[in-house]
Amino acid sequence: MPDALPIRCSTRALKRVVRYAVDHGWIVERTRGGHVRFIKPGCPPVFTGFSPSDARAEKNVLARLRRVQRQEEGEA
Repeated sequence: MPDALPIRCSTRALKRVVRYAVDHGWIVERTRGGHVRFIKPGCPPVFTGFSPSDARAEKNVLARLRRVQRQEEGEA
C-alpha cells in the first residue's frame, strides 16, 4: 500500500491536506491533544484541528503551509 497516509484521517478535507503536506516534504503527526502537527526542517510547526468544524479550515491550513514554506525558502 504505497499510497498510505501517515495518520488516519476523519474527513476527506483532512486527507487532502495531509496528502499535500506529505507530497511537499512535511512530516505529519497527531498530537496527544487531538490536533494535527505538520513539521518540516527549517520551518516552524503548523497545527490544525483533527476534525475542524469551519468550512474554510482546509483552505486555511493549506494557505498556512504554503506561506510558511515560501517564507523559509525566501530566507535560504
